[in-house]
Amino acid sequence: MAPVLVRSDRWYAVDADRRRVWAAFGATERYRRWWPWLVEFDGGPLEPGAEWRCAVSPPLPYVVRFTLTLDRVEEGRLIHASVDGDITGSAVLDVVDGPATGPDDPGPGSLDGAPCRIHLRSWLAPTHPLLKVVASAASPVVRRGHDWVLDTGARQFRERAL
Repeated sequence: MAPVLVRSDRWYAVDADRRRVWAAFGATERYRRWWPWLVEFDGGPLEPGAEWRCAVSPPLPYVVRFTLTLDRVEEGRLIHASVDGDITGSAVLDVVDGPATGPDDPGPGSLDGAPCRIHLRSWLAPTHPLLKVVASAASPVVRRGHDWVLDTGARQFRERAL
């Protein structure tokens, strides 16, 4: 069975400045209210070494359980996390100044008062035997479920957290 790697590189425009976005990310006790597909969450502050236990239910007939370990956190700007559990890999979230000006251009702006964008990159592979089989046999379905979680999560974050 060939290993399946699900890569993501997504930009999301946010109509709020970086301080407001970062404050929302720090409100981890609200995550389950914003994201009903996050069926389990045990996480604390945004700080290096923190471990967050998660279970995500995409619009597919399975739940993915994993731990995010926050390896690097730069206040107001960056989170780098390792992922381990039913999936393994890493993810990087950047909060970038400025409004969207193009698909790959973060645009001008400042920390104070300017809209910003969220740049999410991840490299994930299934480790759970069932997910490995599903990913190998139906890779587009797994990709669609993964993209749904990211895109729906970004939309719900904009609507509910900001």
